[in-house]
Amino acid sequence: MNKISKLTTLGAALLLAGCAMGPAPVPGDSQDVVQSKRGTPTAVYTDGAARTLEYATGPMGQYTWMAHLGPDGRLTSYEQVLTSEKFATIKVDQATKDQVLRTVGRPAERSHVAMQDYEVWSYRYKEAGVWNSLMHVHFDGQGVVRQMMNGPDPMYEPRDRGRW
Repeated sequence: MNKISKLTTLGAALLLAGCAMGPAPVPGDSQDVVQSKRGTPTAVYTDGAARTLEYATGPMGQYTWMAHLGPDGRLTSYEQVLTSEKFATIKVDQATKDQVLRTVGRPAERSHVAMQDYEVWSYRYKEAGVWNSLMHVHFDGQGVVRQMMNGPDPMYEPRDRGRW
């Protein structure tokens, strides 16, 4: 495939991906309107009569949007949650898996650290809106966050890095 064909294919894919999401919902929209604009959510979290609709782009995407609906079923806020600021709200030694899901949604990857017997959820995101990064959230056997670590996302690292 030549360079022009590759660029055309990439451009078409990006255009289709943008169209799939539709226009952004606005506060006051009903759940039906939010779903008509954004499609079927990847998850729904309930808290009494309030609900949060998750729109994750993972496992390869770096964005997850949360649509927060009040008890009246109307949109109160809509936000992109895979950010350094949102990760900073997750409290080590306090937050649970359920709280992490409600804060930043489902992870891109799940793994296990045998030495400490931790389950690790990893999230792709743009640190400071620029750097391709991974945030790793480590849970103990009771499902409590014990550690959080971030670093570069190896998916975006050049394969020949460090070679002359």
